[in-house]
Amino acid sequence: MSKEKKGIYTGKIEKDEQGNYFCGEYLLDYQYTEKNFKIGDEIIIKSVIENPSDKSYDKYPKKTRNFSLNN
Repeated sequence: MSKEKKGIYTGKIEKDEQGNYFCGEYLLDYQYTEKNFKIGDEIIIKSVIENPSDKSYDKYPKKTRNFSLNN
């Protein structure tokens, strides 16, 4: 869980009590994560946007779909 030169953030995928996937302070796109990754995968986040969801914005003001496995 650190800031990396090749990405914005590196860490492991987690899931909160509301079913949101996240990594550090970043909300991960649900469908993309569900389809391509599993909890505990270490990923590199490459870019983030402001979270458009009123439902999860307070907990996760930043969201990403641009991430990949950290190899």
